[in-house]
Amino acid sequence: MASNFFDDSQTNLAEYTVSEISGSIKRTVEDAFGHVRIRGEISGYRGPHSSGHAYFALKDDRARIEAVVWRGVFGRLKFKPEEGMEMIATGKVTTYPGSSKYQIVIDSLEPAGAGALMALLEERRRKLAAEGLFDEARKQLLPHMPKVIGVVTSPTGAVIRDILHRITDRFPVHVIVWPVRVQGETSGDEVAAAIRGFNALRPGDPIARPDVLIVARGGGSLEDLWGFNDEAVVRAAADSDIPLISAVGHETDWTLIDYAADVRAPTPTGAAEMAVPVKAELEAGIATLSARLSGSMSRGLDGSRQKLHALARALPSIDMLLALPRRRFDESAAGLGRALRLNTANKRQVFERRASQLTPATLQRRVLEERQRIGELGSRAERQMERRADRSTARLSNAAARLTLRPATERIARNHDRLKMLAGRSGELISLLSERRRRQLQEATRLLNSMSYRNVLKRGYAVVRGTDARAVDRAAALSSGDAVSLEFADGRVHAVTTDEAKPARAKPVAKKLEKKTSRTSKDQGSLF
Repeated sequence: MASNFFDDSQTNLAEYTVSEISGSIKRTVEDAFGHVRIRGEISGYRGPHSSGHAYFALKDDRARIEAVVWRGVFGRLKFKPEEGMEMIATGKVTTYPGSSKYQIVIDSLEPAGAGALMALLEERRRKLAAEGLFDEARKQLLPHMPKVIGVVTSPTGAVIRDILHRITDRFPVHVIVWPVRVQGETSGDEVAAAIRGFNALRPGDPIARPDVLIVARGGGSLEDLWGFNDEAVVRAAADSDIPLISAVGHETDWTLIDYAADVRAPTPTGAAEMAVPVKAELEAGIATLSARLSGSMSRGLDGSRQKLHALARALPSIDMLLALPRRRFDESAAGLGRALRLNTANKRQVFERRASQLTPATLQRRVLEERQRIGELGSRAERQMERRADRSTARLSNAAARLTLRPATERIARNHDRLKMLAGRSGELISLLSERRRRQLQEATRLLNSMSYRNVLKRGYAVVRGTDARAVDRAAALSSGDAVSLEFADGRVHAVTTDEAKPARAKPVAKKLEKKTSRTSKDQGSLF
């Protein structure tokens, strides 16, 4: 009875396929829950899949639910999932029929309260600090007087007006604004793109490259400022080649870009004050330094002038300094003429003594002596050769008696060759000695000719000789009517002395002497 009842109940149940029951469950779950907010800890997150989707799970201490973020949604998330972070996920609960699992398709993620957000911020800060993005060695110095300033901020807020007003008051320069959203899901990417865009500018581009950058935003909550904690913004600020000033929020607000920036300003107005100096203060400082420079130069010149006057008074006068050298000069000048005459006389005596030793008779005698010596040497050489030939002949004769005819003949032939060789060598020796003596004779002859008075006659002079053929060296030695002979370079002529020289014959000589004297005095000056 019980068995029949059981069979009837099974027969009355509706029959479903796996796909039908899975679809029914899916529709039931989606209709019952719709969009929900689930709070839990992210588990099993390994980054986006190769398809761009992200798969992980949300769990608490008692349960676990699978989660998926499609590729299009993942790129728009303000807060990206991180392993172990407690998050609040908003999305639609559904099932996955392929594995009979339910899951949540996430549309947005946000930290579970301020504590979780701060924990995420601290974790990101430690990660970026470990990479060295916050090191002081990366910081750059701000330029003292920039010509162009780039500002990354919202173009409609009060921040940009405060920055422009402050720069205009202090030191007007060219300002380029890169408009970005400073709040929202895309603010981080836009700020990072603006920083990289300014760095991509080059000198000579239509848009001037800034000398310094200011990234600014007004105050707000941690969620409002979260875009400046974005990892892309921090990396762009750290990699910036242009010095960067961060001015995000109020003085008490800190974001990760403040650590990566070269300088942090407490407010956007403070960033403008850091970027440019006060023009009026610079002008006043220049005026003060100019006045101090002028005063110091005047005082220095006055002091140097006083020292110069004191030193000038301590120095002796020019007349005192030159008195002793002048006296020495005068004494030397007075004795110069006498010394020159004495030196000339000494040189003349030496010259005459040397000339007296080089007479033609002396040279001829030396030539004869050398010729005799050469003849004697030649005779001695001939006699010596004859004696050698006699001795060789005697030795050959003695050897012939002791040797047979054939060896004696060979020895005689060898001695005869040797004798001819010695005779040739003696002839060469005699020729060499004769040539050497001939060269010495030629050199002596050239020396005699160079010292001969005939070379002086070739220059236009003449030797006056008396009736005894001796040279007359003074006019007082002749009287009127004396017969003299004048020896020139090409011959001799006879003449008779008179009381006065004829002007016609004296004129060329006088002109020549006058020309020589004028040239001497022009080139060298008189020695006496």
